[in-house]
Amino acid sequence: MGEEGLERSRWRGVAVGAAVGDALGMPLEFGLASHPRALIRTMLPGRLPAGHFTDDTELALAVATTLVERGYLDPDDLAQRFAAWYSSEPPDVGIHTQAVLSRLITGEPWDTAAEAVWRERPESAGNGALMRSWPVALAYWRDANALREASITQCRITHRHPECVAACVFLNAMLGSFIRGADLEQALETAFALASPLPEGLAYAIRLAPRRRREELRNTGWVRHTLETAIWSLFNSHSFAEALIQAVNLGADADTAGAVTGALAGALYGVEAIPEEWRLNLRGEYPLKSGRNWGWQDFVALADRLATLYMQP
Repeated sequence: MGEEGLERSRWRGVAVGAAVGDALGMPLEFGLASHPRALIRTMLPGRLPAGHFTDDTELALAVATTLVERGYLDPDDLAQRFAAWYSSEPPDVGIHTQAVLSRLITGEPWDTAAEAVWRERPESAGNGALMRSWPVALAYWRDANALREASITQCRITHRHPECVAACVFLNAMLGSFIRGADLEQALETAFALASPLPEGLAYAIRLAPRRRREELRNTGWVRHTLETAIWSLFNSHSFAEALIQAVNLGADADTAGAVTGALAGALYGVEAIPEEWRLNLRGEYPLKSGRNWGWQDFVALADRLATLYMQP
């Protein structure tokens, strides 16, 4: 496979990997960490049918739709799509995201809504923006500065905490680096450079993550914990499947850890490395109540569209 084919495999791996990771983690969400000798390795039913993706992927698809239809990260358009999704009564919404979107559906502008919620909850640094950020990396993987700015904008529509913003830039910088052919260490250092200056606590957690012991990882909805889990999983595995299995079996916010780890591992190893059984079982609906059902090949087509957005005349 030539370099162009490898890049294509990697960007497809981001989209399919994120959705597969979300679905694999879904039944393990809110649970305890699995015993190391009894790890879950198949897609199981949970609050949704087996193989079904969650709000993590639904909101990422909202980001992707804005990018495709508007041709850039248009925050006004994206905020409207988030509001429309919230109005469709999704079965699960993150606490911080819900606080912002409940304001948007009343007509409040997204920038004042996000700012108001942050002032009410200044310590709130959830992973709700991180989980949906991968389409930005696919659209801007060729342009580091544009990737940084779009990552910031995407995050700040709902999440204003500095750790949330920095984490979105960091994740997308790693994804872009992987697509361009970087190895794990190179991608990590590129992300540190592009996301600089990172909040001290977040930077420390990422640096320490590869050497963490499994029992030290909490894998909560704190954006720091999600990124920590994903980095730990990549450094302590040698395949897409192994990385993802390690991440989701930590329980707690397993679907989001799965989505973030899946995007990274998909970019690192390529779409062909994602087990066929997981790919074929992937399913979900977006927009909600539209009857538009998504399978893994739909994510491949979406990834191709996003990743070549700025190659088109």
